[in-house]
Amino acid sequence: MTHVEDSTDSSDDDPTTGKGLFVEEDFDVDADVELGFEPAVSATGADPSAVKAARSRKPAVTSKRNSRRGLRRRLGAGAVLIAALVTMGGTYAAFATAGAPAATDNAADVAAGRQLYQTSCITCHGANLQGVKDRAPALLGVGGASVYFQVSTGRMPASGQGADQKRKTAKFDEAQTKQLAAYVQSLGGGPDLPSGSLRAGDIARGGDLFRLNCASCHGTTFKGAPLSAGKVAPSLNQATDEQMYTAMLSGPESMPIFSDNALTPTQKREIINYVQTLKVSKDPGGNGIDRIGPVSEALVFFIAGVGAVMAAILWIGAKSE
Repeated sequence: MTHVEDSTDSSDDDPTTGKGLFVEEDFDVDADVELGFEPAVSATGADPSAVKAARSRKPAVTSKRNSRRGLRRRLGAGAVLIAALVTMGGTYAAFATAGAPAATDNAADVAAGRQLYQTSCITCHGANLQGVKDRAPALLGVGGASVYFQVSTGRMPASGQGADQKRKTAKFDEAQTKQLAAYVQSLGGGPDLPSGSLRAGDIARGGDLFRLNCASCHGTTFKGAPLSAGKVAPSLNQATDEQMYTAMLSGPESMPIFSDNALTPTQKREIINYVQTLKVSKDPGGNGIDRIGPVSEALVFFIAGVGAVMAAILWIGAKSE
């Protein structure tokens, strides 16, 4: 009888070595892909359909997790954006409130200004600030700044029509002038009266700004100068801080309007600081002639001296005859 050797090595089934036993951890669930067919029974004894279902559930769970993570990121970014906007808005509101001009249109001032307007202004400027043809322009949009300048310098109420209104003694006092300004501001809007100190900043920088923007009309010595069409740039020697500031805001007659985009509030205060400081300071050159400069002063004294000498010569000659 032929003896057939058992080709199976008994050592392969030794439980101590683990050879010949199936280890579940080493099973590749994708082995069917490599084999090219799907086994009818899993080597682990698991249902193949259950394995497929587990595979299909993994991407779904991962997708849900990614979706939740994305939602949390979007919510977090939205919260950060809202917090930043709230912070910026609060900061702007705080600075805007701190730098805003003082409110002049309270009920008492507006009521008093209305009475003054109806007494002295309504005939020319109309009941609703709309102006009257061939008499006076509308006051809509000019603001309290324009009213304050015109009334405080005595230019309004005007004594007559003309290209140039001269500075006169004001008809209304300071309180009444601000009441009129408050009434016009409450109806027509426009640039309002400034608040706080109107002198600030570097005087040297104010001098540069004045020479660049103002000296061509008002002169380097603030005396003013004639303009075209019979108009005149007035002297600044009598102008107050409020009058200069409101003139820059309103641009009376031929003067351009210097809005806060053209000259910032700080630059306006620097110009006023320069002008007012120079007006009260002593001329460093001695007894100057209205600060017209050393060459001009020397020329004046030379002409005056030559004239005096000629007068003396003529007088002596007349006596000798």
